Amino acid sequence: MFDTLSDRLSATFKNLRGKGRLSEADIDATAREIRIALLEADVALPVVRAFIANVKERARGVEVSQALNPAQQVVKIVNEELVSILGGETRRLRFAKTAPTVIMLAGLQGAGKTTLAGKLGLWLKGQGHSPLLVACDLQRPNAVNQLSVVAERAGVAVYAPEPGNGVGDPVQVAKDSIEFAKAKVHDIVIVDTAGRLGIDQELMRQAADIRDAVSPDEILFVVDAMIGQDAVNTAEAFRDGVGFDGVVLSKLDGDARGGAALSIAHVTGKQVMFASNGEKLEDFDAFHPDRMASRILDMGDLLTLIEQAEKTFSQEEAAKMASKLQSSKGGKDFTLDDFLAQMEQVRKMGSISKLLGMLPGMGQIKDQINNIDERDIDRTAAIIKSMTPKERAEPTLINGSRRARIAKGSGVEVSAVKSLVERFFEARKMMSKMAQGGGMPGMPGMPGMGGGPGRQKKQVKQAKGKRKSGNPMKRKAEEAAAAERREQAAQGGAFGLPALEDKNFELPDEFKKFM
Repeated sequence: MFDTLSDRLSATFKNLRGKGRLSEADIDATAREIRIALLEADVALPVVRAFIANVKERARGVEVSQALNPAQQVVKIVNEELVSILGGETRRLRFAKTAPTVIMLAGLQGAGKTTLAGKLGLWLKGQGHSPLLVACDLQRPNAVNQLSVVAERAGVAVYAPEPGNGVGDPVQVAKDSIEFAKAKVHDIVIVDTAGRLGIDQELMRQAADIRDAVSPDEILFVVDAMIGQDAVNTAEAFRDGVGFDGVVLSKLDGDARGGAALSIAHVTGKQVMFASNGEKLEDFDAFHPDRMASRILDMGDLLTLIEQAEKTFSQEEAAKMASKLQSSKGGKDFTLDDFLAQMEQVRKMGSISKLLGMLPGMGQIKDQINNIDERDIDRTAAIIKSMTPKERAEPTLINGSRRARIAKGSGVEVSAVKSLVERFFEARKMMSKMAQGGGMPGMPGMPGMGGGPGRQKKQVKQAKGKRKSGNPMKRKAEEAAAAERREQAAQGGAFGLPALEDKNFELPDEFKKFM
């Protein structure tokens, strides 16, 4: 969703590189480019004005003028201001002192409330809770049935005493659901309410009646991240009419400009708490402003990637695989079965494109990442599963006739089987080398990433010291100059530069050409 904004901001910051000191004109030009990028991303005008004013004020301040790299300092300022307009710190759910905790979902029709109720239920179930979904949308055709199906897929309970389709009293259903939850020992109740195509009095009245009937601990406003500035207007109307405690963004995986997501927290004063970024029930998580800002600036989101890995991979399995790779046999205990298991674990983490997108700097190869064929993993799995257990344990047995049989069984060309086995041997050799501390092969120049044991280290000739002049007068002048430089270094900061308290300090011309 934020691809266009990321591209514009990356191009803007690229222009700042190589500048030893930022002039007033540089700051104004950068601010103008950022303003255009935000407006093109459909961010609300008041938010853009406040954002640009803060960035310019801080960019002209002491923190940039005294920085060793002003360009990086400006990126840091923009990152911090993005975090600020996205809501600052991560906002957690408030739980009731005595169960059940009641969470009410509100929003327009089509925002994705019913699906989101199932996603939230599954997420809370993963946190160790026992949620109950309540069908209070009794107007929309098949809404009750949809919630029941979603609840079944999420593996959570549902309370739907009325058939819906215009039949039943949603306020009474909401009231009764609390007693039902207490009787069945559910510690969280998620109330799915009706929506409308637009803001009207009937919608507001019904939402307010349900709110008064169940006294929810959290009212979450569900907003479609793709509808642009109207999302901000709707949020303000709901805030004034019913009130809400937090915002949930749905359809964050869309290709719209996404400015509403950047605007809504700043305009309403209510933080974004959750974000839905896919069609699967698992594509849902808490919203972290700092991580979202990092993604927008193409700095990656390693924390989310690590969290997903921790959910998917077991420590026991990881230790078992590591011991196989570190064995004295040079990793030969690591078989194609292990390779298949690892591959399936990665697949459980989600789309390969999304996982790669969380790595820093991946915005530069965005097109290649988007063109990754996810079915390649399925083809690889089919090839391995077409092998016998003996062949998987010892791939060196796979000769020409075996390759032909495996190719026929998996529906691929013989060359694909040959290529897979060759790549497996290469990957096993590399992983074994890394596991034993040899680092990445082929990179002898990097400490800790050298070619490993047995590789000859290239002898580096020791550089000769600076020759002293044969002229006694000239040598004496050189020694005096060297003594003066040492004295300045002792009085100044690191690397012999003058202390940073000197506000009139200018970098020497020799340094400027490297900055």
